[in-house]
Amino acid sequence: MSILAEAQVDQFEREGWLFLPEALPVTILDHLNEQFDAWVEESRLHDEPYGLTVDGRPRFDLEPGHSAERPALRRIASPTELSDAYLSVMRSCLAVDAAAELIGPNLEFSHSKVNSKQPGAATEVKFHQDFLFELHTNDDMLAILYFLDEVTLDNGPLEVVPGSHRGPLYEHWHDGVFTGTVGPEVIEMARSEAVPCIGPAGSACLMHGRMLHGSGPNMSDHPRTLFISAYRSEDCYPLETSHVPSEHEGELVRGVRTNRVRCTSMEMAFSEVPTGASFFGQQAQEAS
Repeated sequence: MSILAEAQVDQFEREGWLFLPEALPVTILDHLNEQFDAWVEESRLHDEPYGLTVDGRPRFDLEPGHSAERPALRRIASPTELSDAYLSVMRSCLAVDAAAELIGPNLEFSHSKVNSKQPGAATEVKFHQDFLFELHTNDDMLAILYFLDEVTLDNGPLEVVPGSHRGPLYEHWHDGVFTGTVGPEVIEMARSEAVPCIGPAGSACLMHGRMLHGSGPNMSDHPRTLFISAYRSEDCYPLETSHVPSEHEGELVRGVRTNRVRCTSMEMAFSEVPTGASFFGQQAQEAS
């Protein structure tokens, strides 16, 4: 049984993104938020990134200015390793069935993270393409961004450039520095063409791996937290170390294994795996 209507599939192929209302049942959304709230409380005990991922880097990333009184937990790498609730959504949510219809039918899990912008958070995600951080043999890749909070125009929504997944792979290296973002002229274009992905808590946005996207700071009194779960076609193989390593990477979540690899023609520079908790430090760098 198909999850998506033909018009939805056409939109994703044409624009590279798709909004799904009511992607998470209320009970599951509550479980995810309860777990995230517990992580925020835990973060009050720390004044620098902490915890360890499978490659030894910090798992919990804190925004500059974080404190016990004003916690600003902005990134959790691989929450599926810590929480059965997040792991279950990664494997079982209907949005995963939708992902299989778009880039499957044989679908592998790639990685997951939680990105959060607490009220007044200054963190800006500069325009970039995820594929430039995770080179693979082909680009049948997408991320599901679950809205754990209501996403509004004021709390730093995801902004996507429709159709950019069919356009160029833009350089993310500038003057010998991997800044994790596109150049100034591309940013100017992206800002003029981007559309915001907004909606109530429990919604989701499916986004192609080549999509040009970013988000601004949270200028509101309300948090904006996303659980992001990324997938790839089973015949799409990684060419470099994952920036968000997970013990679940490569798990087949839909379909069957074919033991085949599919390669498409493209050219780009390898990325630079961050040494810190997330790519936010890379985006804060200035090219020399």
